[in-house]
Amino acid sequence: MATDQQVETARGASPFIADCSLKDVKLPNGITLRVAVMGQGKPLVLLHGHPQNHLAWRKIAPALSQHYTVVMPDLRGYGDSDKPPGDADHRCYSKKVMAQDVAQLMDALGYDRFAFVGHDRGGRVGHRLALDYPDRVERCVFLDIAPTATMYAQTDKAFATRYFWWFFLIQPEPLPEKMIGNDPAFFLQKHIEGQLKTPGATEPEIFADYLRCYRDPAMIHAVCEDYRASATIDLADDAADSDQRIRCPLLLLWGEKGTVGQLYDVVATWQEKALYVSGEALPCGHSPQEEVPENVLATLLPFLAEDDE
Repeated sequence: MATDQQVETARGASPFIADCSLKDVKLPNGITLRVAVMGQGKPLVLLHGHPQNHLAWRKIAPALSQHYTVVMPDLRGYGDSDKPPGDADHRCYSKKVMAQDVAQLMDALGYDRFAFVGHDRGGRVGHRLALDYPDRVERCVFLDIAPTATMYAQTDKAFATRYFWWFFLIQPEPLPEKMIGNDPAFFLQKHIEGQLKTPGATEPEIFADYLRCYRDPAMIHAVCEDYRASATIDLADDAADSDQRIRCPLLLLWGEKGTVGQLYDVVATWQEKALYVSGEALPCGHSPQEEVPENVLATLLPFLAEDDE
């Protein structure tokens, strides 16, 4: 593992996840990511989604760390990672660039190959990661997503109503930034309450940390840029690579009470994008790892261990 202080700066122990250390890792592309690391063994990347940070993994990371070195970055623009300004084409927050962040992070930490689990936006980064770095990603797990291009192509009233932020956040700057920034606590609370279907899944102290990050105008702007990229440059990148497929085994887990599970045949949507697909619904909403962590671990651990047999 890299120890060059110009690359990696220790930030101490996590106040929320026991036996987990925090560090800032500066990448060759100039971005510095906040990363939580714990455990030992083969590397496993856990990548969160919107509106969370790496704490989204707090309920499953300790169990996974008994078998793996668990690496939990905050996405660029989120949490305590760098939040660069957007650009006219939104390339800065494209999933292609965010996937490069993950690849460069694992280089900096000294890992060539790794398994990957991504939730929400993290899963969309994982899709691009598996396409762009097929020799590095051993196994993929995506939580509660259908492919971005598929979801936009099949947009109807039900989807637009349930996932209104896909169309609100992509509006030109500064409209959504100003509106969210007027009361970020209200927006964040309503978003999480609407997405998660398990009362109490987000503890007050965890919500407070999510809100600490979300109050930063730079993060609000980054979130909007992330979604603007998904509606523009990401779709162009997907179209350019429409003949490519994820080559590693892909496991899908989704909430049967959530929008993705109720509006899509999740496995079928990914069979158009990957060669080896399996999956199952879980009794929860949008954030399985926070709502039903035991169920996630019961499926995830055997899937990840298949490479060890």
